[in-house]
Amino acid sequence: MKKIFKNAKGRMKLTAIVLSFFLLIACEEKKDQSSISDSTFRLISYNVWYGFTQKPERKELWQQWMKDKRPDVVSLQELNEYTAEKLTKDAGHWGHPYVVLLKEEGFPTGITSRYPIEDIRRYRDGFHHGLIRVMIRGIYIYVIHLHPSNWEVRGREVELIFKNINELPADAKIILAGDFNTFSPVDSVFYGHERLEPFFQARDEQFNEKNLQNGRLDYSVIQKLMDHGLVDVEFRERTANYQFTGSFPTRIEKEGEDGDQRRLDYVFVSKNLADQVTGAKIMANDTTWVLSDHLPVRVDFNLR
Repeated sequence: MKKIFKNAKGRMKLTAIVLSFFLLIACEEKKDQSSISDSTFRLISYNVWYGFTQKPERKELWQQWMKDKRPDVVSLQELNEYTAEKLTKDAGHWGHPYVVLLKEEGFPTGITSRYPIEDIRRYRDGFHHGLIRVMIRGIYIYVIHLHPSNWEVRGREVELIFKNINELPADAKIILAGDFNTFSPVDSVFYGHERLEPFFQARDEQFNEKNLQNGRLDYSVIQKLMDHGLVDVEFRERTANYQFTGSFPTRIEKEGEDGDQRRLDYVFVSKNLADQVTGAKIMANDTTWVLSDHLPVRVDFNLR
């Protein structure tokens, strides 16, 4: 009987050791996963064309697409007819409990996040659509939607953004993400066909817009951002086999003529954040070509 008890006691001890070993492995795996989750950070910027009011049947596909991409932060433009409650419901589809909506009229912008949103600022004065500035994980994020048809107004809006940035701490990490509605000088080679100039000339004459500067495409607004030391991460991450798609227009069915492909959607970051970018691209595929009239921009970070 004593021998049987001794053997049983030994088996219990061995079982305890094995269980402890597997618990240790599980804890290490959880720690590793937590570490990955804490360091990786994905931002998606998306102009969703009138808040899916024109193509409501596409919204469910968009929600699933967003869920599949697992963003940590989403910068949104053209949230027409949205309320904070509506944005909260949408954000729940991709696991974001935190949302901010700029306004409920016109062409609102918004931001959703997996992480708490702090230091929320909404600006209306001097901006055609408005501006959101928030802090997420210690990063100041601006949701951008500049004037759609006047390069001079866009220039003034950017100067207001610079003024706001200058009020931040000198070492602030900054992201500007959204629809800038204008051209970058680094893309000028792709506009050499000169088909956009007559397109905008006709709009300027018909609708009294100011798309062209002295009859040419305006690059001054994006040049100001570059001169300010901000980094255009999608451009920086282009590979040798890069194929230009622009970010507007897409292949979605809509009335009117939108002109040739061009890049209007950007993500700029401060230099002290640029070295933590691990990938950036305009997401052009069979799904995104028909979700909105803009393509989304994705940027991945390793927040060391």
